[in-house]
Amino acid sequence: MISYAVVISCSRRFGIQYITSLFGTLLCLVAAHAIVPSTASADHANDLIFLHYWTDDLSGGINEMMQAYNKLHDKAPVRATGFEHESFKVGINVMLDSGHPPDMFSYWAGARTETLVNLNYLTPIDQVWLEAGLDSIFSPTVQKACTYHGHKYALPLTQHYAAFFYNKKLFEQHALKPPTDWKSFLIACETLKQAGVTPIALGSRDKWPAQFWFDYLLLRTAGPAFRDKLMKGDKPYDDPRVIEAFAMWKGLLDSGYFNQMPNLLDWAEAAKLVHSGQAGMTLMGTWIIGLFENQLHWKQEEDYDFFRFPIINKSLPLTALGSMDVVLVPRHGRHSEVNKILAYLSKPEPQMAMSRGSGAFSPSSAVTLDFYPPMQQRILKTIRSTPNWASNYDLSTRPCIARQGLDMMARFIDSPDTYKTLLQQLAKDTCLSISPPRSSQVPHD
Repeated sequence: MISYAVVISCSRRFGIQYITSLFGTLLCLVAAHAIVPSTASADHANDLIFLHYWTDDLSGGINEMMQAYNKLHDKAPVRATGFEHESFKVGINVMLDSGHPPDMFSYWAGARTETLVNLNYLTPIDQVWLEAGLDSIFSPTVQKACTYHGHKYALPLTQHYAAFFYNKKLFEQHALKPPTDWKSFLIACETLKQAGVTPIALGSRDKWPAQFWFDYLLLRTAGPAFRDKLMKGDKPYDDPRVIEAFAMWKGLLDSGYFNQMPNLLDWAEAAKLVHSGQAGMTLMGTWIIGLFENQLHWKQEEDYDFFRFPIINKSLPLTALGSMDVVLVPRHGRHSEVNKILAYLSKPEPQMAMSRGSGAFSPSSAVTLDFYPPMQQRILKTIRSTPNWASNYDLSTRPCIARQGLDMMARFIDSPDTYKTLLQQLAKDTCLSISPPRSSQVPHD
């Protein structure tokens, strides 16, 4: 039985704002019990549990990948259990904190995974990595995203890239070409607006979709080196370069280039505005491909296409932005059985199955370029030809700071005129002055 003490502990470690209501408390308790087989399902009591966040509009690929595994291992199947994306962020922390985690779970590479490592919640997978020869199929960049304090902790499963996805027929109707610089981007926005079309769709109800705007505006005006210092806490949020990025974002909002009340829509609802022709484009990760292709039945390069975030300052090196989904193993678990699953998931076939359904790219070099449809081949070439790679804002800085930052962005979208005050408040947040805990963990492999 999970006690309320566990919930209180969770709230202290991962942010009291997550659990300030009765609903939040109940959510944590439900999350903690979500993966425990009931007596009615006793036949599956020994199944290995893979808890993940690929549900609803993000559900593509996971079932096909795990069904393929279970066909080969029917005597020791894996039960892939989906947990709603936003609730997962709270629920998995409760499970880890309570000592009752799933056998394995999906997560995001970067600061989020590092936080769990520092809290001694995870088991290294160095043994799997070595025996499966994963150094030979994952690039140094991918390996870096999986390595924390000198040990491998994460198996990379998907890689996503944030870019503009646009209604191709709508652009052609208004004689627009994908903009490459800020001037041509503003011209495209104004052309669509004058035609009665919302230029940019944004669905920031869950807050994280707004971060791509801040990320790219900062990367294109201040550069990756400054952003890296900001993410580490070495630069303040009221720095003039951060203020400049928000001023440009405010200019787009003031010009009426976004849909009304973005905070009332989620990312998929915004994508559907592009699909219906109500909006021209949206800035989103490549998981939007799974929605467009598998649910809305759009075709790449015929109905929709992509372009990278336009250049603003030509003197700055270009940076591609995105995320990497990984599989983690908790410290308490059935490690020998899980190691076999991780070795399987590193192979090209399951990586390709996940890619087909989700629109993601496989981090594995064993999955060749010709596996992907033409538009995705062009995206991958764009990524590979871009000199720098950065993880999304909420994956680049500690969760405590990321939550405050995402909250600030949501408030900014509702009240753009307040951006200087909001940045000053964030710069003074006590979370920024708290050093992350360090683990004294001894590897368990």
